[in-house]
Amino acid sequence: MASNEKPSSSKSSGTGGPDRAWQRMLSGRRLDIINPSPMDIEIVDIAHGLARVSRWNGQTKGKYPFSVAQHSLLVEKLVQSISPNLDQKWQLASLLHDAPEYVIGDMITPLKGVLGDRYKDIESQLDTAIHLRFGLPAVLPDYVRKTIKRADRMAAWLEATQLAGFTEQDANKIFPKPRGTPATMRLRARAPADAATKFLHRFAILGGNRKITL
Repeated sequence: MASNEKPSSSKSSGTGGPDRAWQRMLSGRRLDIINPSPMDIEIVDIAHGLARVSRWNGQTKGKYPFSVAQHSLLVEKLVQSISPNLDQKWQLASLLHDAPEYVIGDMITPLKGVLGDRYKDIESQLDTAIHLRFGLPAVLPDYVRKTIKRADRMAAWLEATQLAGFTEQDANKIFPKPRGTPATMRLRARAPADAATKFLHRFAILGGNRKITL
């Protein structure tokens, strides 16, 4: 019987032995996690994965965990408020700023520090492959990176104080509230399928589905 799996650039034999460093995605792709190829990255896999990865290690209020997909949508919305005239491709970059976490998960900052450079290297290589897959430069311009980081900190503060059980006083000790953080924005965790659908919809609006030649 012929396989329905999509072609993959991975050189793994697929034996699942101790040297296995790839993961099979629901799209059929096999993504080499150590040496990822843009050709093996599909937005449906990213959306599905991020919608099922919890922020704050799942320690948030509500029926559902607050997912990385929702966090990504929140950051992109905040980037719009910070820089309303920012080019659309940089808005797309903000939506994808945590996309590597569809493979490596959302690790809390203190643990990232303990794991050191190896984790950062894997995250960086995945980030580069994702950028190239969707027509973005491997390294973002400094002003874009700083804008996304500011929005990311705003999102973290809002999530901490509304969903993760922090008082404003406690939150400000760890990550001070960034200037311009919206005072009236309210967050609510959504079902994974809903979060994935909204992520894919926003991705399409931002031009992510245009054909890219690799």
